[in-house]
Amino acid sequence: MTSPAHVLDASTFGREEFLQIVDHTLLAPQATAAQVAQFVADAQVLGVGAVCVSPSQLPVEAAGLRVVAVCGFPSGCHHSEIKSAEAARSIADGADEVDMVINLGAVMAADWTAVQADIAAVRSAVPAPHLLKVIIESAVLTDEQIVGACRAAEAAGADFVKTSTGFHPAGGASVAAVTLMAQTVGGRLGVKASGAIRTAAAARAMIAAGATRLGLSGTGAILAELDAGLEAGAARSPEPRSAGPASDY
Repeated sequence: MTSPAHVLDASTFGREEFLQIVDHTLLAPQATAAQVAQFVADAQVLGVGAVCVSPSQLPVEAAGLRVVAVCGFPSGCHHSEIKSAEAARSIADGADEVDMVINLGAVMAADWTAVQADIAAVRSAVPAPHLLKVIIESAVLTDEQIVGACRAAEAAGADFVKTSTGFHPAGGASVAAVTLMAQTVGGRLGVKASGAIRTAAAARAMIAAGATRLGLSGTGAILAELDAGLEAGAARSPEPRSAGPASDY
């Protein structure tokens, strides 16, 4: 596995490179324990690097895979103490990485002290070598807010910034947001693109923009495109939409 901030080359992006950076994701609230177990087994067959699940689904039998759990998901409106406790429980239950949702209200109010403190509270519960990713919900933010959120995440000690939960009606990842996030963290943090990435072309576009990790639910379909050498036209990015399904990784 490459380091969180390792810059990838989209021009050489192929099957193995793809598998190394995928967080294969199942966050549907209606998912049963049996469905999660089958999902993890499928991920092992696919050969992805990690699985991302809801904290209540931990622990999972995921030999050979990194386990990612979300925190404060999907709204981010939880008290920092609750987020910290949830993250600590996930680590105790076997998670290797935690993807927390930022406090969007504090971002909108430009209360960067509160934003940083919220992230730092979770960081305290996710000790190294466990990784902390901060979901900023980029589709609902202005460029200035994206930059501020990334700076707060870095100042609080996060390892990654991440575009989206996949649950917000504003949409998921975009090339513009990933580019800005990558420029802001300057290779010091990783950048995870997630939400509405459905094709190999879209995945390649995110990597070209600076993504070092991809959060996907349709991993198998993208892998099939790569195996077939098909990329449905020029690389393109999914842009924020006015509405979408409840979960759209």
